[in-house]
Amino acid sequence: MNTKKSEEMYSMMLGLTPAGVSSPVRAFKPYPLFAKLGDKEIIEDQDGNRYVDMCMAYGPLILGHCHPSVVTAVRKQMLKGCVYGMPSEAEMELLKRICEDVACADSVRLTNSGTEATMHAIRLARGFTKKSAIVKIDGGFHGSHNDLMVNGNGQKITPFSEGIPEDSIRNTRIVSYNDTEFLSSLLESDKSIAAVIMEPIPGNMGVILPKKGYLSEVRRITKENDVLLIFDEVITGYRVAKGGAQELFGVVPDMCTMGKIIGGGFPVGAFAGRSDIMEMVAPSGPIYEAGTFSGNPITAVAGLTTIKNMTSVKYEELKRKTEIVTKAVNDIINDKNITATLNSAPSMFQIFFGKESVLNAVDARGADSKIFYDFFRFMLKEGFYLPPSKMEVEFLSTAHSYDVVERFCEKFGQYVEIMKK
Repeated sequence: MNTKKSEEMYSMMLGLTPAGVSSPVRAFKPYPLFAKLGDKEIIEDQDGNRYVDMCMAYGPLILGHCHPSVVTAVRKQMLKGCVYGMPSEAEMELLKRICEDVACADSVRLTNSGTEATMHAIRLARGFTKKSAIVKIDGGFHGSHNDLMVNGNGQKITPFSEGIPEDSIRNTRIVSYNDTEFLSSLLESDKSIAAVIMEPIPGNMGVILPKKGYLSEVRRITKENDVLLIFDEVITGYRVAKGGAQELFGVVPDMCTMGKIIGGGFPVGAFAGRSDIMEMVAPSGPIYEAGTFSGNPITAVAGLTTIKNMTSVKYEELKRKTEIVTKAVNDIINDKNITATLNSAPSMFQIFFGKESVLNAVDARGADSKIFYDFFRFMLKEGFYLPPSKMEVEFLSTAHSYDVVERFCEKFGQYVEIMKK
């Protein structure tokens, strides 16, 4: 496979931006591939190599690349203006749709990224409750702002970046996913806690599913202790169901954050929640949030068009395709007697090598990184582009056909045969 142009572009990029990438997750050895174009489920690199895209830009492209409806809507909006500095009809229609679809969303404020959304949601929770501490899940990722860029468990909290002052994280608490006992004990003993923020289905340590009743129990515990519950649905919003994980599991938080799909391939974020909480946001309340490009009309029409295209039939098809992958891969794992498992939620999955089950971040970190990277390189040669980390997620879109899904499973089987030799 010839990737000479990507190598050349990488050499040039090294002199222009740190490590030659604009986001760390895009980097892999010896150099990342540089995209030329995307079309439906295919992504093509600068050398003309074509791959089935199982990364889908890390989640936004649930309709695949360049869906005709989205392209048309964006072109029409471009002729009307790309940014106004005033409210717009496009913005209003997207907000209206989110309020209709998302259970906790009495009111919504649009931002420009998931990072912005979670940052503002945390500030809002603190302002509303007049309390300072925040609980997050070990391994959960909520963007690159200081308060939440930590991992650990119990009393041991470790920033996963330099440059984060101790004062920034002294009000952050950490618990493990799928552990309600410690969460309950923490909330009962620490009355400084304003909110628990969590991905209802973690998607930044692979895919991890909640144990039966776990999310309902978290909801009960937070309510009993007068602590706000924030679901970070930047990944799961409009992906696992129209109403996100809230609809899938029937658990309604006080607030949620969203991103990715609601922008239809353009930069976006949002935080939403109960009306009594959201009315605290400026200018109606004292908690400040602002952004030049927030509610951008191009983003809004792309997001709304994407949402409108995602019918119940399409959600069912994505669920079925995910079930096919899950069953086929786990059948191969069992038949070939290898230690691995696949975790999945509708339209998203991850394979963990070296683990029989993965229920939290400790389990996910213990998966075999070397085998996963070997698998990534094998699939690349076979024409499938996966995220290059065991802690990321493979995403399906409506553009991925049943044939493509079955071919992925076949290639996994071939890799297992090679791995066992």
